[in-house]
Amino acid sequence: MSLQDQHIIKELRQQILRWEGYKPPSSGRFEPLGIGNVEQAFPNKVFPKSSVHEVVCASTEQAAASGGFLAGLISLLLKQGGVCVWIYRAGRVFAPALATFGVAPHQIVFIDLKKDADALWVMEEALKCSGLTAVVCELKDMDFKQSQRLQRAVEHSRVTGFVLRNATGKLTATACAARWQIKPLPSLPINGLPGVGHFCWQVDLLKVRNGQTGSWVMQWHEGMFEQVTEILFDEERQVG
Repeated sequence: MSLQDQHIIKELRQQILRWEGYKPPSSGRFEPLGIGNVEQAFPNKVFPKSSVHEVVCASTEQAAASGGFLAGLISLLLKQGGVCVWIYRAGRVFAPALATFGVAPHQIVFIDLKKDADALWVMEEALKCSGLTAVVCELKDMDFKQSQRLQRAVEHSRVTGFVLRNATGKLTATACAARWQIKPLPSLPINGLPGVGHFCWQVDLLKVRNGQTGSWVMQWHEGMFEQVTEILFDEERQVG
């Protein structure tokens, strides 16, 4: 294959990515978000900021772990300033805990809604607001058409969206850029003391549009994500 053919193929791939919502930043440079090797799974090896991500939860424990992991992602997205809207249900978010991830109170606008229909409408309108950096919405369910509306909403605003979705049954298809599942793991002992370590998760990318799925063990340490390459559990502490 000639260099010209390789260049043409590269340009075509970039055009396809742009058509599917992976638009390059206005600066023309792809800046990593800061989640280590997880970013290698995405197109251009960069976390897609101007897209909607789906985080599925099969249990209360996973929902809590997902909220913590999202708080870390939001912290990274807000490093250059901005505001996040968090639409939650039944008071599940403990706002003061976000400070653990470096998120200041004035950077989050909380909206408490009980019905999925209301939450979806508010999220869609919020995603259209270019003055926001990110939007998080907790839902019981979401169909493909609804996810398409959310994805279209970010095409011009360049806001990053996260749907925290209760999915105890069979997962339906969505138009989201990626589908995540976050599971809690015991923290690594510090100085031989268990239970006092950093937040730790098993991060699974179940679906990535134009990317690669994968699984990683990550922890939050000193304001950033770190990949844990070796983690030891005794039989009583293993998490399935």
